Amino acid sequence: MTIVVSVRVNDGLVMAADSATTFSDQAGSAVKVYNSANKLFNLVKVWPIGAMTYGSGSIGAASIETLSKDLRVQLDPATGRDPAIVLDPQTYTVRQVAERARDFLFTRYQAASPDGVPGFHMGYRVCGYSAGATLPEAWEVGISGAETFGPTSLYADDAFGPRWAGETEALDRLVLGTGSRLADALHQGGLDEANATVIHHDLATRLYVQLYLPAMPIQDAIDLARFLAETAAKFTLFSLRAATVGGPIEVAAITKHEGFKWINRKHFFDQHFNVRT
Repeated sequence: MTIVVSVRVNDGLVMAADSATTFSDQAGSAVKVYNSANKLFNLVKVWPIGAMTYGSGSIGAASIETLSKDLRVQLDPATGRDPAIVLDPQTYTVRQVAERARDFLFTRYQAASPDGVPGFHMGYRVCGYSAGATLPEAWEVGISGAETFGPTSLYADDAFGPRWAGETEALDRLVLGTGSRLADALHQGGLDEANATVIHHDLATRLYVQLYLPAMPIQDAIDLARFLAETAAKFTLFSLRAATVGGPIEVAAITKHEGFKWINRKHFFDQHFNVRT
């Protein structure tokens, strides 16, 4: 699985993701976890647009990382050839980028699996600034089974703070004050399913802990995003099950004037031996 976290504040948006990728058997049990997957990307070099992925880590034989870099080539006006995909730097929107990412990935998915893959689910979170915008946005798209979903906005115009996806149990308990099994526990305790669900949602609203202010500096938003991703990773590490969230935490910040900037990033190569000329 995965944890991806976005934190929106007045000065920008921070993205954080773990590095674990899990391979399971036909029964769905984890048989191997690698801790070096890349799940966070800049979708056009330097531009204030990034993406994170969670759920299934590949489409056919290609990783979501490789496909995201293929998409980056198509989106960039300097390298893209298809006018239906290339972004106009003066008019593009983050929603538009999310829609193009969804369609690009789904086309590859259909080519690899025309009838869809049972149980396949991949979320793709596109974050950043639309051309000329004052505040950042985050839109979620993805593929589930044989269908796409989204784009869905993660923030209303006046909404800020953290949003997370993937393996959410730790952060649901920490921030919302409820775990995923609360509704089932209420139902087992005698409440009907409908009321149990209503009470679960009501308790999450009442117990929610606000960990941010919209005006918090971008550095503090970076620290919050990293803290939340690390907490989810430590939770799975000490749970009596496979540690399906873990590895290095990658972090990037997107601001209006500086664009996409890496804060923490891993490399499989030594930069000393790979200097660009």
